Amino acid sequence: MSQQTDTATFANGCFWCTEAIFQDVKGVSSVTSGYTDGQTKNPTYKEVCTGNTGHAEALQIVYDPSVISFDELLEIFWKTHDPTTLNRQGGDVGTQYRSGVYYHNTAQKEKAEYYKQELDKSGAFDNPIVTEIKPFTVFYPAEAYHQSYFNNNENQNPYCTMVIRPKVDKFRKVFKDKLK
Repeated sequence: MSQQTDTATFANGCFWCTEAIFQDVKGVSSVTSGYTDGQTKNPTYKEVCTGNTGHAEALQIVYDPSVISFDELLEIFWKTHDPTTLNRQGGDVGTQYRSGVYYHNTAQKEKAEYYKQELDKSGAFDNPIVTEIKPFTVFYPAEAYHQSYFNNNENQNPYCTMVIRPKVDKFRKVFKDKLK
């Protein structure tokens, strides 16, 4: 990878599921699970799960834009979760599971808004997209046991087998040209 990196911050449901997907992407050098867009400083997982901190479970993705573009990361983002369900992804319910793009610059904002609008106009989803697009403010890494959760727990936690594994397999099939 080149010396140049950029950062994307996405909330697209449970970070255990989405981290496993973005870790497989060519050009992504790191994926950190954590919390963004809330009012509590240094929140814990337990606090975020109450829904009272205002945070979303999110990913901080560091990538090489000469290998993978923000546009391509957005494509993966839109296609690997349901951006039409407010404050939920599958069985995970609460404001911490909302869909969001937290842009780091004007170009990211414009691209996220453009794709959201175009996807809505195209009818790609049966319902309107509810993904929030907001300026990045702060990101708090989640506790260590959340990092690389799927990779570290696939054989011990049935959630990994039943929920995350099918998502990862589908991602690998659809985006095989973008895999490391």
